[in-house]
Amino acid sequence: MRHHFRRIGPGSTPLPEVWTGRASNRMQWVLAAAGAACLALGVKLAVDGNWTTGIAALLMAVIGCVAAGLMMLYGTLAFVHVDVTVDREALDVRCGHIGLPRRRIPLDQVVGADFEPKVTPHQWGGWGFRWRPDKGTAVVVRRGEGLVVTLSDGKTFTVTVDDAELAVRVIRERIRGGMSPGTVPRS
Repeated sequence: MRHHFRRIGPGSTPLPEVWTGRASNRMQWVLAAAGAACLALGVKLAVDGNWTTGIAALLMAVIGCVAAGLMMLYGTLAFVHVDVTVDREALDVRCGHIGLPRRRIPLDQVVGADFEPKVTPHQWGGWGFRWRPDKGTAVVVRRGEGLVVTLSDGKTFTVTVDDAELAVRVIRERIRGGMSPGTVPRS
């Protein structure tokens, strides 16, 4: 992580101009391998299957294996890691290697930020991009510390990310209006 720091007052610790964080889950690679195996099984059934007898059953097996394999591959590769950025204007969350799904929350829509020391997939019903009517939305790629932002419409957004405490400090400082236009970043 590379941060550009600035001081917010005498004797205070510096906060980065642009905060970046990341969280990953290596266990997801096991699930990706299972998805690749399902996909390979579907291809093998399509190529080597006996298409003369039981064509409907074989076709369903091929389609099922290919579909399950593709869904598992996308689901795991999309949520093997998450990248979070807090800059002057927004909180940006990108998932996986292609950055999708993505959530960008302008800081003028954020009314609060809190540190959650223990976010678990069990709390949210699993890994990935989650929604629960009683809790809001979340991106959960592993268990551990997380960032919880409260939006102006009363909803919350949670993301598991390393060094979430610093992210909370940066967001709180930004939404308080502590960012002055003439601030010069320190390297």
